[in-house]
Amino acid sequence: MSSLAGIARLSAWNRRSTLVWVVISLALATALLWTLERLRHDVRVSFAQSVSGVDLIVGARSSPVQLMLFSVFHIGSAPQVLSMDSVRAVAQHRSVSWVVPLSLGDSHRGYPVLGTTPAYFQHFAYGDKQPLVVQSGAVFSGTLDGLYEAVIGAEVAHQLGYGLGQQITLGHGLHEHDHDHEDHADKPFQVVGILAPTGTPVDRTVHVSLQALEALHLDWAGGAPMPGGHIPADQARKFDLEPVEVTAALVGLKTRAAVFNVQRFVNQYEDEALMGVMPGVALGELWGVLGLGENALLAVSALVALVSLFSLMAVVLAGLNERRRELAVLRAVGAGPRHVLGLLALEGTWVICTGVLLGVLLAQVGMALGAPWLQNSLGIRLQIAAPLPTQWALAVTIVLAGMLASLGPAWRAYRMSLADGLSPRA
Repeated sequence: MSSLAGIARLSAWNRRSTLVWVVISLALATALLWTLERLRHDVRVSFAQSVSGVDLIVGARSSPVQLMLFSVFHIGSAPQVLSMDSVRAVAQHRSVSWVVPLSLGDSHRGYPVLGTTPAYFQHFAYGDKQPLVVQSGAVFSGTLDGLYEAVIGAEVAHQLGYGLGQQITLGHGLHEHDHDHEDHADKPFQVVGILAPTGTPVDRTVHVSLQALEALHLDWAGGAPMPGGHIPADQARKFDLEPVEVTAALVGLKTRAAVFNVQRFVNQYEDEALMGVMPGVALGELWGVLGLGENALLAVSALVALVSLFSLMAVVLAGLNERRRELAVLRAVGAGPRHVLGLLALEGTWVICTGVLLGVLLAQVGMALGAPWLQNSLGIRLQIAAPLPTQWALAVTIVLAGMLASLGPAWRAYRMSLADGLSPRA
């Protein structure tokens, strides 16, 4: 058997000019599947761990998915707001440990602006309850003296080249494509802190205090500045800047066992139509919607691999007629039909294993080189770690499928008779 494997390897090498393209196509298909599986796994993990340590997200009654989109991912806008009185009522529940209000609606050069309190940096976590880390500077003070202070995410700092002390101005509304909106240019902010990368929407967010957002909109009404009602930045500190309403609130409980009790209290709150959402459940629903694209990509990659396997079969079949005399000589020197079958099958196996191994190597190198770009450009944290069991399963599946595909030409060669090989038909 070892001698037959050596002959198969040398035979494949002798026909390398033809088989090299099959190897390349198999390598590319394997690399695509291998990379997509790692990317799919890491994106799902990162997505599921976008928020951690938060037991409930409270907002005006709407869709749980919609509430998660604008409160955690800062996508879209809240159809309604909730009053601070309701937030305080939730905070006073005996099972609630802390509440962090959130206010969204403004932006800076396409990046969302989140109004919150200093407690946000203390309680918000991601991943496996990893806390937010200030890479440089400090969080905003939340006082009137530090009214116009901002803390920016890692991606904002990297993409816009910002550092500590940078003066920035905010725009009214979410201008995703227009970076020149500076509706609040009369009230500039100073960057006092830059957060470490998290691989979550926090990286793409500008954080300011709730009082700062109130100061920005003192001279605004109905989404537009009031004519002749301009209030200078310094004068804004003389007004009552306590917010009346916010977009949503993050809630942490004293014990996880009370989550359904508090959720029922929120959902049945009489003074206002509220909704309490458990992040894990809502994220699962949201991923169920987004997972369709993931499955489509995986299906396309599998189709590419299937085409590569069929190309292997076509190449071997096409060259089989040219090798009929070669196979007949092998039969003449004592090789049986089973040896011919084994030779062709092993030849195909050599080609498949070479293509798969080359594809795995290309994928690993490509992911190692592309991980920083994915982190900085798309906010996707790609883990350079040991291959996943599902990745190995994909590679083994391609090898087994390729071995089955090579049995077709091998079976045809098996059925060739010695006389047919020595005297081929015209």
